[in-house]
Amino acid sequence: MVDTAEHGTHPSLDGLLLYRLSRLLSVAGGMVTRLCEGRFGITRREWRVLATLVHHGELGSSQLAEQAQLDRARTSRAVGSLAAKGLIVRTPVAGDRRQVVVCMSETGNALYAQLFPMVAQINVQLLSALEPGGAEQLDGTLDRLQAKAESLAAGADLPKADRRRRGALKRSA
Repeated sequence: MVDTAEHGTHPSLDGLLLYRLSRLLSVAGGMVTRLCEGRFGITRREWRVLATLVHHGELGSSQLAEQAQLDRARTSRAVGSLAAKGLIVRTPVAGDRRQVVVCMSETGNALYAQLFPMVAQINVQLLSALEPGGAEQLDGTLDRLQAKAESLAAGADLPKADRRRRGALKRSA
């Protein structure tokens, strides 16, 4: 990746890490999304919730949102949909009707057992483009990038998105 800004020209989108990662996710993630939706009848967010529950076990709704790195509203919608499909079980927390504990159902575990190997195979095929030892090097690089991103986000003073306005530009008063 080359930053052409130092050469006095506009930087190329293809020189931006996040843009390139977004494009990779769009193409490769699209295959996973089509697999989830077309063959298993779940969305990518629902897949993310299922995978998070399998990895972490029973979680409270707030913990689930945090671990899946989804906002609470999207997590709540995915949990409701997955419960309606019989793939997870919601259990109310004693003394607090607003809180639930979520865990996988037998049906959800069976779906995950079918879907995960297919998703893993897509990943294996992608990683086959790397040189020997490249997957381990990429793994370490991604760990460092994740840690740096979390550090930057923790220290960032950025405005919250105004989702009510649907992207409308704020006008000066």
